[in-house]
Amino acid sequence: MAIISNFTASTLKDAGKSLISGNLVAFPTETVYGLGADAANKSAVAKLYQVKGRPADHPLIVHISSMANLDKWARDIPEYAIKLARTFWPGPMTLILPRTDLAKDFITGGQDNVGLRVPSHTVALALLKEFESQGGLGIVAPSANRFGKVSPTAADAVAEELSVYLSPSDLILDGGPCLVGVESTIINCTQDLPAILRPGAVTAEMIYRRLGIAVQLGIDEGNLKIKAPGLLQSHYAPLAKVFLSGDTQPGDGFIAHSSINTPAGAIRLASPKDNDEYAQILYESLRLADKKGLKRVFIIQPSNEGLGTAINDRLIKAAEKI
Repeated sequence: MAIISNFTASTLKDAGKSLISGNLVAFPTETVYGLGADAANKSAVAKLYQVKGRPADHPLIVHISSMANLDKWARDIPEYAIKLARTFWPGPMTLILPRTDLAKDFITGGQDNVGLRVPSHTVALALLKEFESQGGLGIVAPSANRFGKVSPTAADAVAEELSVYLSPSDLILDGGPCLVGVESTIINCTQDLPAILRPGAVTAEMIYRRLGIAVQLGIDEGNLKIKAPGLLQSHYAPLAKVFLSGDTQPGDGFIAHSSINTPAGAIRLASPKDNDEYAQILYESLRLADKKGLKRVFIIQPSNEGLGTAINDRLIKAAEKI
């Protein structure tokens, strides 16, 4: 396993070749670091599942370089999905759409739909374009961590968690810290109206303001049939136990907005000034708790405004650790 931080056309070409050859390449996106594999290579995807310890029926998101490649992977695309893609791609939004024959069961979890995204990070886009120039069609890239654990927002976090599982031929592309810090918004586009399955940086308010499209929030009976990343009750969890209420004891970790004082004896892990910064530092702060060997972390949740909805979704699931 090699970590690459100085990018040239040559290093990106080598990374594309590595993916074509069936290796794994971890790379930065604007949300979190992804662990990439050739979406059309069954053995490479099987290796990805093994490295992550991911259940085989848990679907993957296919990353493409532009919406021009959308119809290679998806069919029967509703007009509202086209509007969403035109407005918010490249960016932190995944669309669930009916799949074409290119999207095989080994990436969709056996479903008749597929998740697609065009990331906005310059390294991710450059890698995708290089990969596609070499004949690749898309890169599946779940978060570059063990399944159910805290997603990495920096290359060193990927190395810390996955280095013992990766092969010498696999790569980690170091593109610096992720700007958003939580995973993409996932929108179900297989029904008459769009529905957000997993909240992220693209919010229902943003969509309505920009496009006049009312997006359903929450999961109804129809959406329950959709399997997508991050929908399990317990997810995004550090080794430490996460509490969203209760009283801290000396030696407990503590995360809250900077305007909230640290309880006596608690160990301050983060003091974000707003919800955008809260999202950026959340996973890093949870990892810090584990590095410090803390057993418990108490977190004061942010307001449900903007990214706050996504942050609270992750916090609730982190606190549900079995």
